[in-house]
Amino acid sequence: MLRYCFILFLAIAHAAFAEVTQSEPYGLGRPVNSDEIAAWDIDVRPDGLGLPRGMGSVQQGARTYARKCASCHGTNGVEGPFDVLVGRLPGDIFPFARKPGTIKTIGNYWPYTTTIFDYINRAMPFEAPGSLSTGEVYSLVAYLLYRNDIVAADTVLSAENLATIAMPARHRFVPDDRRGGSEVH
Repeated sequence: MLRYCFILFLAIAHAAFAEVTQSEPYGLGRPVNSDEIAAWDIDVRPDGLGLPRGMGSVQQGARTYARKCASCHGTNGVEGPFDVLVGRLPGDIFPFARKPGTIKTIGNYWPYTTTIFDYINRAMPFEAPGSLSTGEVYSLVAYLLYRNDIVAADTVLSAENLATIAMPARHRFVPDDRRGGSEVH
């Protein structure tokens, strides 16, 4: 009986909601235009799809880092007071499951360079997230990859080459190809 009452309640609620939304709009919001959608469509995939035009060098990144990042991450990216960004583990070991306290850095944990770009672009600097220019973001990624011994000092990054850089921990991450059915165990 209780199940029947609940199903009846859901049917009545659905019908009432459908009637209100079809006949009496709430008068909230407005349709968005394509420019507004494009402004929010800034995600970047691991394969580089979504990276904006622009470029940045290690040298430019060093200057930007000193001005906009060092106060939170330290002069060399290892001092803090916030997240340590620089550091590799001997032999690129991956002890995070065995030793959960191991510090995760760009050089020993992050699997994709595009994730670094996406995060810096969206969330940094802390006091003004999203305020960096595209060139500053590419430069910072170049500098941080250089500091982690992943790219050379003369590296210039852009949408054309950023996703091609293999991170030391990339092979430690595998795609989750489960599809939500009986194949998920």
